[in-house]
Amino acid sequence: MKVKSIYIKDIRPGEKINSPFLVAEKNLAFSQKGAPYLTLRLKDRTGQIEGKIWENAMEWDKVFKKGDIIHIHSRAVSYRDAIQLSIQEVKIADDGEIDPGDFFPAARRSAEEMFAELLAFVEKIGTPPLKALLEAFFRDEEIARLFKKAPAAKGLHHVYAGGLLEHTLSMTRLLQVITEHYGGVNKDLVIAGGILHDIGKIYEFSYDRIVEYSDRGRLIGHVVIGVEMLDEKIRTLENFPGQLAMELRHILLSHHGVLEYGSPKRPKTIEAMLVHHIDDLDAKASAFREFIDASPTDESDWTPFHRLFERFIYKGRKETSA
Repeated sequence: MKVKSIYIKDIRPGEKINSPFLVAEKNLAFSQKGAPYLTLRLKDRTGQIEGKIWENAMEWDKVFKKGDIIHIHSRAVSYRDAIQLSIQEVKIADDGEIDPGDFFPAARRSAEEMFAELLAFVEKIGTPPLKALLEAFFRDEEIARLFKKAPAAKGLHHVYAGGLLEHTLSMTRLLQVITEHYGGVNKDLVIAGGILHDIGKIYEFSYDRIVEYSDRGRLIGHVVIGVEMLDEKIRTLENFPGQLAMELRHILLSHHGVLEYGSPKRPKTIEAMLVHHIDDLDAKASAFREFIDASPTDESDWTPFHRLFERFIYKGRKETSA
């Protein structure tokens, strides 16, 4: 197995880059003069970068596809305040030449360790129907297997293997603290809603190599998928309280907060409101941190412009020696 020679976060303009990358996107286009060229989005575990193939684009287009790991010969150039790779040669990387960990980011902790910690929260739930419901979910071998592997999103936060589990566990920890701070809250309902709020994402995405929406994800979406899964599990339990089921469904249906972000309902219970805001907080805090970590390790105290947040993000001033 060869050691990857350079990671995306370390690439500087003017460098010759001879290294493998994952093809996350590939598009054939034509210039104003009718000349074909390829635009690629290349990834490794440290970030992503745009690549261009200007010469013999039609021939190179047949060599590889989206999802392949390719070894490229290229030069890094600066274009519109971003680094871009101008690619001269491409070949498919042999499996023996690559370490999957170089290309597919994963959670910092092991999935088994995080899953065990999440189950410990389930064990503490004092409302028998909610505890039985969560146990029914995580005793399901397929659900447990996918839940340990799935990402939490396609582009903004926790976009890596185990990301959904990491996000859910982080939320559960925060919700534990929040419910102790505010009175008059059904703590067990909040914790159960936090654990299950994104359960539909195990089927919303495909995530063997690159994160993509599944057909089910595009046509239905994780909010509705999650409620369908919830109803299915409730039907397997005897005498699950109807009012409790309705309030738990409401948490799943409203956790995106506003209609514009895909919530069929806005939060209308304190439990749903808490789950929504902690979900939003954890997602955005993680997205900030991930963008800072993936930004160039240069002398600037600021990241590049974040398109979704529409701002530069302050990395913090570096200490300088006297």
